[in-house]
Amino acid sequence: MPRVLVVDDDPMVCGAVEACLRRQGFETTVAGGAEAGLGALETAAFDVMLIDIFMPKMRGYESIRVFHERAPSVPLIAMSGYSFANLATPSHDFLTMSLQYGATCYLRKPFTPATLLAAVTDCLLNPSRAIRP
Repeated sequence: MPRVLVVDDDPMVCGAVEACLRRQGFETTVAGGAEAGLGALETAAFDVMLIDIFMPKMRGYESIRVFHERAPSVPLIAMSGYSFANLATPSHDFLTMSLQYGATCYLRKPFTPATLLAAVTDCLLNPSRAIRP
């Protein structure tokens, strides 16, 4: 049974992702923030990590970089719902940039259960290939 670590400071996101993955037979560990997620990495092995980009105490690329450094062989899916007020203004695309810091792929919140499952499955089948949904 594949083991998935879900790290997000939003309990609603954690609950939804956990429910979706468990229904599909994944063993899921949920951490409510970066520190708890890093603690989980010290005590268990995972096949895939889903990491929120913007969390308290560890923001932006730092979270992706740190999780990737701690478990470089584990595919990492970056997640973010951050959006800019003015979409016409050129700005950083945090999700795309997360690939440069170790993410295998990314999901823009909100995402559908089918999109989540496709990303996790693709990471399990092709752990070293970066994909861009």
